[in-house]
This record gives sequence, C-alpha cells and structure tokens, in this order.
Amino acid sequence: MFGIVRPCSHRLGEGLKAQWMAHLCGLCLALRGDHGQFARVVTNYDGLLVSVLTEAQAERATGWRRTAGPCPLRGMRTASVAQGEGARLAAAVSLVLASAKVRDHVADGDGLLARRPVALAARRVAKSWGRAGARTGAEVGFDTAVLVDAVDRQIDVEALAGLGTPILTVTEPTETATAAAFAHTAVLAGRPGNAVPLAEAGRLFGRLAHLLDAVEDRETDAASGAWNPLTGTGTSLVEARRLADDALHGIRLALREVEFTDSRLAHVLLAHELRNSVDRAFGTSSCAHRADVYGPPAGPYAPPGGPGGPPLPPEPPRRDRRGLVVGCLVWAGLACTCQMCCGEYEDPWSRERKEGLCSQGDCCDCSGCGDCCDCGDCCGNCCDGCDCGCDCGC
Repeated sequence: MFGIVRPCSHRLGEGLKAQWMAHLCGLCLALRGDHGQFARVVTNYDGLLVSVLTEAQAERATGWRRTAGPCPLRGMRTASVAQGEGARLAAAVSLVLASAKVRDHVADGDGLLARRPVALAARRVAKSWGRAGARTGAEVGFDTAVLVDAVDRQIDVEALAGLGTPILTVTEPTETATAAAFAHTAVLAGRPGNAVPLAEAGRLFGRLAHLLDAVEDRETDAASGAWNPLTGTGTSLVEARRLADDALHGIRLALREVEFTDSRLAHVLLAHELRNSVDRAFGTSSCAHRADVYGPPAGPYAPPGGPGGPPLPPEPPRRDRRGLVVGCLVWAGLACTCQMCCGEYEDPWSRERKEGLCSQGDCCDCSGCGDCCDCGDCCGNCCDGCDCGCDCGC
C-alpha cells in the first residue's frame, strides 16, 4: 500500500469514508478478479483516484456498486464496493506502474534485489504485471504504452540530469503518465469535454507526487548513495515547496473546469487531503490524534514510570525475530489477504503489533469542527484561506 493521498478517516466523515473504502476495496478486488490474489499487493491510495474521478463524472445509474463477500479486513462482513471500468482502469495503471517500479529497483540492485536469484524472480513478476496491466488497459480503451514510455524516459532523464538541471525536467515523465490516466477517466465517464482540465490536474498531480517522493526520500537516499531528484539537480527544499504549492493551486483551478455529477469525494482528496500530504512531507503539519495513538506528548510533567509517576507494568517477553525466508512468506500471506492495509497485524519479521496502513493517515482534531462546506468534514482546512472554490465562505 503506497501513495501520497492518505486521508484521515476523522476528516472524511462517515459518508465519504464509506465511499473512499468502496473505491479502495473495489481496486483491490478488481486486481484479484482479473489477475489473481498476488496482484492485490499493488493496491495503492493514488491509484484509486482514477476510480474516484470516473465515478464522480458519471451519470448516476445502477452498476457502479456491488456487494462484495465477507473479508477478514471487514470483520468477515460484506460491503458495497466500486466496480466497473473506473476500478479496472485503476487496476491497470497500478499494475503497470508497480511493474516499472520493480524493474527500477532491480536495475539499481536495491536490497535483496542485488542477489541474482531474487532479481530474476522479481523480473518475472514485473513482466507478468506489465502484461496484465496492458491487457486490462486495452479492455477499457487505455493504451498503457504511454505509462511504459514515461517510465523508460524517466531512466534516461535521470541519467542525463545534473546540478543546474531544472527539476521540472526530471518530473516531466511522471506528469505525462498521470495526465493520460486522469484524462481517460473522462472518456470512461462519457464526458469527453472534461479530458483537457483533467489532463492538467493529472499532470500537476504527477509533478506533486514526484516532488513529495523526492522530499521524503532525501535523507534516506543520501545515506544509501542513491540518486535523488532534489540533491541531483541542486534543488532546495524552499524551491520544492514553492513548486508543490503552485501545483496544488493549479490542481484546484483545473478541477473548477471539470463537470462533475458528484464532486465531493474527489474534491476532498484532491483539494484538501493533497495539501495535507504536502504539509506532511515538508514537516509543517501535526496530528492532534497522535497523542491518543502514541501516548501523550512531551511536557513539563513526569512521564509514567519516571520520578513521581506510577510504575510501568513489566514488558512482555520478546519473541525471537523470524528469519528472512519465513518473514517473507508471512509478508506474502498478509499482503495477499490485505491484512497490512486496514487490519491490525503482526510484523512479519519483528513480530511487533502494528496498525494497518489505512488507519495511519495524518489526522486532525475534528472536535467542534462540523461540516464547514459541501464537501464533508474538512476540519477547518477549507476555512483556512483556501481558494478551492467550494461553498465554505473562505
């Protein structure tokens, strides 16, 4: 599970949260239905935006939802999930991009992929995903060659880039790929007039995704010696933030030109949650719910177990870590059943208890917030000087 748009359930509210989960489950089940259980590991937050945009533009009619069978992540309950061409386009895009990502890691010899047997297996998986994505894309009228071409050009662009190269030269292939995917949602929804503004929104979303990925990986890449777009081109964090803010503004302007049937979820994700993603990447946001999840913040009082505080209970005995092979098998089982997405699970190697990724979104304090506009619970974000055009009186 990966992606930059990781909404907080507290901000979405019950109605939009149910819609978001319907698209997330719909993408996961579309991958399983067309390509088998293992393909579900490429389920990602950003991919489901394609499904959200398709449904947001479409005329309301039956057939956009179906009742899915019991799933362990839903406590073995059934649920209404998204289906149709939007979910399948999201699956195709996710498969092709995941295939490219694996090939990129193999080429770089990252981690275990530096070992020849593992690299060979990864190449076979990547090739299988690429073919599967192309097949599904063709079935919904989308030529995934534009995605493959963008990924291939990305490698060449990075090889030629150096200090002084404009960072937007490096982000261009990603922009082109996401623009094509966003624009095709207008075709699937029967609103060809939306293709141009959605292509612009997709182009800027791709720029933003590339920038935020570079910002978040900057220190890790420096430690490992890997190439990073910001470091490699000499782009400062200040300039990266300026470009990110410009992209946010451009996405909002582009969305105003799109004719939606129901824009609420798309608006929250692309106008509000995307800004939270930028703030999170640049370290300019905080989560009021963190105290509930990770314990109280540091303060002037003595922490439990410290001087004057109540004694802490003894720690439970630590179980031995799993080995590499056993851990990988456990990871595959968790991924294929999606327990790593939304349930509570045991880390495959350390055996620590962890929350599913769906519950780790950056949260806000929604107490006393209320519905401040027609796009759901924005928790004050839309009333903090935004220019997204919603009816919130900003």
